[in-house]
Amino acid sequence: MTEDSYKKAGVDIEAGQDAVDRIKKITDSNADDRVISGIGGFGGLYSLGGAYKDPVLVAATDGVGTKLRLAFKTGIYDTIGKDLVAMCVNDVLCQGAKPLFFLDYLATGKLDPGQVEEIIKGIDSACREAGCALLGGETAEMPGFYPPGEFDVAGFTVGGVERDKIVDGKGIKDGDVLIGLPSTGIHSNGYSLVRKVLLEEEGGGGKYSLQDTPPELDRPLGEELLEPTRIYVKEVGSLLNEDIEIKGMAHITGGGLVENISRILPEGLAAFLDESSWEEPSIFNLIQKEGNISKQEMRRTFNLGIGFVLILGAGEAKKAMDLFASSNEEANIIGKVMPKENIEEDVSENNMEDSVIFYD
Repeated sequence: MTEDSYKKAGVDIEAGQDAVDRIKKITDSNADDRVISGIGGFGGLYSLGGAYKDPVLVAATDGVGTKLRLAFKTGIYDTIGKDLVAMCVNDVLCQGAKPLFFLDYLATGKLDPGQVEEIIKGIDSACREAGCALLGGETAEMPGFYPPGEFDVAGFTVGGVERDKIVDGKGIKDGDVLIGLPSTGIHSNGYSLVRKVLLEEEGGGGKYSLQDTPPELDRPLGEELLEPTRIYVKEVGSLLNEDIEIKGMAHITGGGLVENISRILPEGLAAFLDESSWEEPSIFNLIQKEGNISKQEMRRTFNLGIGFVLILGAGEAKKAMDLFASSNEEANIIGKVMPKENIEEDVSENNMEDSVIFYD
């Protein structure tokens, strides 16, 4: 065997080291004073220090899904990195936790250090926005496992919250108010359906290319579809820092508005939402029209313009809205909590099926 047998088998150790060196240049400055050791060791070390009296760790993991295929087609990789971080940090935020650190896993058929660098740039930028350290990660070169130029990514984050500050939805009751924070578009869910109904190259009957600008949009479809997932840590953190009592939170991901709101509601209660209270981005109208998709399926698949939902008592909701207004953060009161049977009666008696929706 020659000294470069492993390279001939498809694994380039030198390229791997090049990628690590590039990553370290990006991430070395993204470390708070609790990071003991980060990228380069066998494990990342992070100290909670004296930041918590009775700390509870909250963990979440996720990927980006078939949105990756759009990155492959466009050669744009940094937005995917932000999606990866956002999907994880927004989840731990739902229980009142501050994201502490993040790790990533990237697997590819043939390692391209430049491609890896772009992905990590997006991850690093998003970690800075979320206020968490990029503590480490793993890059795997797997010849023959992925097609040329393709890869998969996954992420993992850990957050911290005081035990008596955990947000779990148990205190939600009739009359509580729902506040919606806008999404930046589709975020990272529903892309198998999006590709099928919109894109001609996906073989699903779509009529657009990623370079086209449909009449409903003001930019090319590729730019619209690659818009990264919004990170809500700053906006929600401002409420938590002011000790505004939040009873429940939902990150609107797979399952759309319907499934993600319903999962935090106590038995017997439902959320009554007025769809006219927020502006639905045009991309969703385009998807629904081109795919001939029912409104109910749209609600169960996409965020429809609301990426994060908070449930608060009426008085606390006013405080929250005042705080958002003072910092020029867009937020809308989008509904209220009611007993399920009351909502069903109101919708039926007043013929409001087209203007309101409810979730249990």
